[in-house]
Amino acid sequence: MDLSYLIILALLLGCMATTVPVFLCLFFTGFAGIWLFTPADPLMIASSFYLSMDKFALVVVLFFVLCGNIMTGGSIVDKLIRFANVVVGWLPGGLAMAGVLACGLFGAISGSTVATVVAIGGFMIPALVDNKYNEKFSIGCMTAAPNLGVIIPPSIGMILYSMISACSLEGLFLTGFVPGVLIMAGMCAYAYVWAKRNPGFQSAPKPTWPQAWQAFRKGFWSLMLPVIIFGGIFSGAFTANEAAVVACVYAFVVELFLHRTMKFKEVKAVIVNSAVTSASLLIIVAGATCFGRYLIMESIPAKISEAVVSSVTEPWVFLITVNILLLGVGMFMDIISATLILGPIFLPMLDHYGVNVVHFGLLMTVNLAIGYCTPPMGVSLYITGAMANRDLVYVSRAVMPWIAIQIAVLLMMTYLPDTVLWLPRLIGWEVD
Repeated sequence: MDLSYLIILALLLGCMATTVPVFLCLFFTGFAGIWLFTPADPLMIASSFYLSMDKFALVVVLFFVLCGNIMTGGSIVDKLIRFANVVVGWLPGGLAMAGVLACGLFGAISGSTVATVVAIGGFMIPALVDNKYNEKFSIGCMTAAPNLGVIIPPSIGMILYSMISACSLEGLFLTGFVPGVLIMAGMCAYAYVWAKRNPGFQSAPKPTWPQAWQAFRKGFWSLMLPVIIFGGIFSGAFTANEAAVVACVYAFVVELFLHRTMKFKEVKAVIVNSAVTSASLLIIVAGATCFGRYLIMESIPAKISEAVVSSVTEPWVFLITVNILLLGVGMFMDIISATLILGPIFLPMLDHYGVNVVHFGLLMTVNLAIGYCTPPMGVSLYITGAMANRDLVYVSRAVMPWIAIQIAVLLMMTYLPDTVLWLPRLIGWEVD
């Protein structure tokens, strides 16, 4: 390996180890690489920094962030949780199941794991503990379940992967439903078995039909939000970008005029908060693009591709190697940076191993989603740890059984790609 590569790798890991913000790690490492080891003018990094954020495809990310903040600031989240609790809350482990279901519903609107952890976990962890659920069980469940926020579409990770691979975003979205449902089913089954083996918690009484109807009626406008998003996209009524805008307008109308839980004076705070969150996402995109520019100038993706192809001959070995690598990367890097940096490295190898580009995008998304719950830098671990006043080790142990379920689903869809590709093929979206 060239000495310059080792220097750049050491610089990147050193910056991350000293808790320098990720975008600065990527930006300064890319700048140093271009300045020290290439003949290019290092000032070109400034144009790369700006142009990386000047992409229309990123509009959908920004508006889904706004939509998630509208729901968090209003009562949509509360109504989704209440509806989920009526559906499954009366079963053994039902309140935990309701939390998992609520994470899936919220993820189908926000596209963000962090937003799902804050919105659902902040409500459900105290509720589970108050109902005599084991604290470790409660924290583990509500740390892992929000991963559905980036697995079930719309997903920020999928949007960025589609942008760099030029694959069908709608087709990629459709692949996310099957693993999302399987993960929810697996986590609910685990909650049921755990509850049977650990009695003593409080379960909600089985709702009557009038109570179920009332919960559905109160949550109707909230439940219609994912229907509008996906119905509009897959019917061809509007694009994914337009769906994000429609979702924001709809959420504002519901909260301001139907639920009436948000005041006009609160709208400014929601928009400002969304702008700050969006800016933090865009700056990570910019930093990752600058580092990616250095990698391309040094032809590192091509060299890695040649090395892998020459040493790995079987597709199944390639896939398991990629899964292990991505799970490891997810421990240290967020899904945005990892997708933008590693995506261009892996994409040239897919044809050689006969791996479907859309299938690989889903694998990458699920792997990096699991990274939100793996130490030492899993963001969800720190958020739920702060909410529950527990340290990183405690939360990491609590989340392990739930992560095992997600890894099992990951392995299944890795080697049985038709289990996730049949849905977009059935509807007619191009995924081959």
